[in-house]
Amino acid sequence: MDLTREHALATLKAYTKSEALLKHAFAVEGVMRFFAREAGEDENYWGNVGLLHDVDYEQWPEEHLKVAPRLLAEAGYDEAFIHAILAHGWGLCVDVKPEKRMETVLYTIDELTGLITAAAYMRPSKSVMDMEVSSVKKKFKDKGFAAGVNREVIRGGCELLGLPLEDVIQKSILGMRDVHEALGM
Repeated sequence: MDLTREHALATLKAYTKSEALLKHAFAVEGVMRFFAREAGEDENYWGNVGLLHDVDYEQWPEEHLKVAPRLLAEAGYDEAFIHAILAHGWGLCVDVKPEKRMETVLYTIDELTGLITAAAYMRPSKSVMDMEVSSVKKKFKDKGFAAGVNREVIRGGCELLGLPLEDVIQKSILGMRDVHEALGM
């Protein structure tokens, strides 16, 4: 199994052309790498899972996570890697429950990175570099803001991780700051 970032990025770009979806993948990758580093885990592995989590979304949105296993297997990824990606859709489009910490982090932060991105675009700086937890939390409470973000998934994920929402927001902001240039923010 080729676990290089280059291979993961090539796999992603074979199926994803949208700049917005690529930036979302980079945001999730950055946050996954941050959580991995903090936990003393393999940053590259966690990052690649984050990078490829929506590999089938652009071309097969109605079959999200139904086509991904085939694409990932063809690219040489093993069952554990594929399971991790499937688990981020638990209760939404698949019945694969997050079992490992890495899977639970992905499940939790996928939607949260979207909320943080939307909140950053509302700032005068249009950046995550000056983003504060309180700003994101305020937007989190406003159900009309980024209404497509599933706040229940984020809350449920925080519970599964045993972390307060504020901590997960903070770590996610820090992870996104690590990749702010790729995000254009």
